[in-house]
Amino acid sequence: MEVWRAYRYRLYPKRETEQKMIDILETCRQTYNEMLNICQSTYEMTGKCLNRFDMNRCINYGIDTDISKVNSQVIQNINDRIAKAFSNFFRRIKEKQKGKNIEVGHPRYKNICKSFTFPRTGFRLENNTLFMSKIGIVQIHIGRKQNKVQGHIKTLTIKRELNGKWFACFTCIVNIKKKQKADNRKIGIDVGIEHFANLSDGTMIDNPRFLIQSERRLKILQRRLSMKRLGSTNRKKARLKFAMLHDKISNQRKDFIHKLSCYVVKKYGTIAIEDLNIKSMVRHPYLAKHICDASWGMFANMIRYKAVSAGAELVEVNPSGTSQKCSQCRNEVPKTLAQRWHICPFCGLSLHRDLNSARNILTVGTTGIYACGDGSSALTSLEHSPSRNQEAIQLVG
Repeated sequence: MEVWRAYRYRLYPKRETEQKMIDILETCRQTYNEMLNICQSTYEMTGKCLNRFDMNRCINYGIDTDISKVNSQVIQNINDRIAKAFSNFFRRIKEKQKGKNIEVGHPRYKNICKSFTFPRTGFRLENNTLFMSKIGIVQIHIGRKQNKVQGHIKTLTIKRELNGKWFACFTCIVNIKKKQKADNRKIGIDVGIEHFANLSDGTMIDNPRFLIQSERRLKILQRRLSMKRLGSTNRKKARLKFAMLHDKISNQRKDFIHKLSCYVVKKYGTIAIEDLNIKSMVRHPYLAKHICDASWGMFANMIRYKAVSAGAELVEVNPSGTSQKCSQCRNEVPKTLAQRWHICPFCGLSLHRDLNSARNILTVGTTGIYACGDGSSALTSLEHSPSRNQEAIQLVG
């Protein structure tokens, strides 16, 4: 079974080598803007768009940027990015015409370029060194034996983070053998803010809230950054400290989710999770920050790709009604977001709201149906419902 895998490693370039990589990023930015300008001018004059092959022909005579110090594969990848940008632009136009509520944005010029890509050739990985054409040899940290690149390498992307760190990202095709679990235990997972995850067997995973824990320090660094003069050395130092703290929060979050997702896929054979529309959920005026801090989407993505190699089966269910139905009698028990305890007036079941939801997710994931009772319409409305602000305060408090 062939699957795509991405491997990300830290690079430690020397000062001269780092300057070459910075120059390549600037050359890529200028080339991108010039090629985008050529595409727009061609469309205005002829009414036709250039494809990536036409753009490759324009590289040698159509731009003023000196590309002699950049690998040809890297320059051609810039044209691939522009072609994909226009393809997505026209796709969004068609979806907008069909009535989909999305924003249609034209490809824009770049003020900064963060990465460049070797699509096929131009690089060689040997032990703890990475050779790149027109750049030279760079030290790369791979670490343990199980962290080494596996499979056939398709692309290499060199990325520079805002905190100044360099990373090499390899995209590979790997042949894996799907395992067969002897014990096919089933579990339903409900993610939330009060608890990061609630399992249908009663296990509750606390929400670490990494962003909230570092929020006071972030405010201090942001205040110091805003007080520095634009273009000064002190502003660069303050910006670097601010970026490094954000990077630390991101690494804490990734480490926590990696460990939790590994635990889930190794222990359970069938995993049922909610197919959440997080893009719409983060529009909530009071809970957006806490939803982004929890990173439910990252957790779901890690379970998806880890379940394939671990031999686990992943089932994504529609989240509609999972928190409003009783997991025992299947009758509807309406609750506001601030009501954290489920008490069923029909069967007398009393348990935490998220645990009830996790059991419903498991039921839907394994059977695919809800068996609604006769008294589902007995409770149709809630009296004295709090406002969205009051609900949010009670939930995150």
